[in-house]
Amino acid sequence: MKILVINGPNINFLGIREKDIYGSKDYEFLKESIQDKADLLGIDVELYQSNSEGAIIDRIQLAYHENVDGIVINPGGLTHTSVSLHDALASVADIPKIEVHISNINSREDFRKNSITAGACQGQISGLGINGYLYAMEAICDILALS
Repeated sequence: MKILVINGPNINFLGIREKDIYGSKDYEFLKESIQDKADLLGIDVELYQSNSEGAIIDRIQLAYHENVDGIVINPGGLTHTSVSLHDALASVADIPKIEVHISNINSREDFRKNSITAGACQGQISGLGINGYLYAMEAICDILALS
């Protein structure tokens, strides 16, 4: 089983940006945590990060052709703005997808409360910090085991 973890704009700046919101753990720590969880689950994981909307859409489409089993995605700010990203996620309907947000988007600015992309995913995890990625990986495994 292979899970693709996609991180959108500015996620690579974890530990640098707004530590009061996103914490002090950096992007390397996030990557190591995800790999450790994959090892524990006995699955393959690929991490992908881009600050470019088009590159993220291209990676989602490539995931279809590569027969990726599941996608965990933190679209960053594209969550609230990108119809194109929603459509790309919806176009790979056979791949289970979980949207993740490190902060609780529902307790922040009003514009962050609306996720355009969540509707194309099986679920959303928000506000549980980096652990949200790990729970999302477990959820993908559970979804696939039930299908």
